[in-house]
Amino acid sequence: MKILSFVLGPIQTNGYLLVNEETNQAVVIDPGMNPKPLLSRIAQDSIQLEAILLTHAHLDHMGGVDEVRKACGCPVYIHDLEADWLTDPTLNGSLRWSHMTPPLTTDPAEYALEEGMRLKLAGFEFRVLHTPGHSPGSVSFLHGKNLFSGDVLFRESVGRTDLPGGREADLFNSIRGKLYRLDPDVTVYNGHGPKTTIGHEMAHNPYVRLG
Repeated sequence: MKILSFVLGPIQTNGYLLVNEETNQAVVIDPGMNPKPLLSRIAQDSIQLEAILLTHAHLDHMGGVDEVRKACGCPVYIHDLEADWLTDPTLNGSLRWSHMTPPLTTDPAEYALEEGMRLKLAGFEFRVLHTPGHSPGSVSFLHGKNLFSGDVLFRESVGRTDLPGGREADLFNSIRGKLYRLDPDVTVYNGHGPKTTIGHEMAHNPYVRLG
């Protein structure tokens, strides 16, 4: 797997393009807002995009969904708890941050995600972990030793829980009960900022300790 990262939009969201170098097929995780750099790379390398996977449906992660979907003709996957957020600018937060964007709506997602689901896309298999707390339908995607955590776990930090649907107890349960149970050498590709590892966060994250 070749992992290409793009910092997209005014909130500097990490979008990921995961490329199968044998087939030139790929998956996008979180197309962010203003996904032109992502689309330019897809066109430049003649990549066949198989799917858009959303870790959650806040505006800075879903704002580019329809632009990418229409350009590449691929389906969108999101947890059912946030299916309505794609079509509702109040839920996805774009009304709240109207100084950054007009109200955002997209067509509904084609597929619903749920805990434990295994997705086979572009020659890769992803395990879906439902990791609520930052938002009720937040999910993380695990492929081998690579975890795409959205806004659940950051390098020595965690996602905020003060937005609608957020809950601190759920976030800590998701991290302790699911993410910290993964191998320490799993690399965490998160929604904002630098990547990290599960082992580093278990040892150094000041917000979520094992004890």
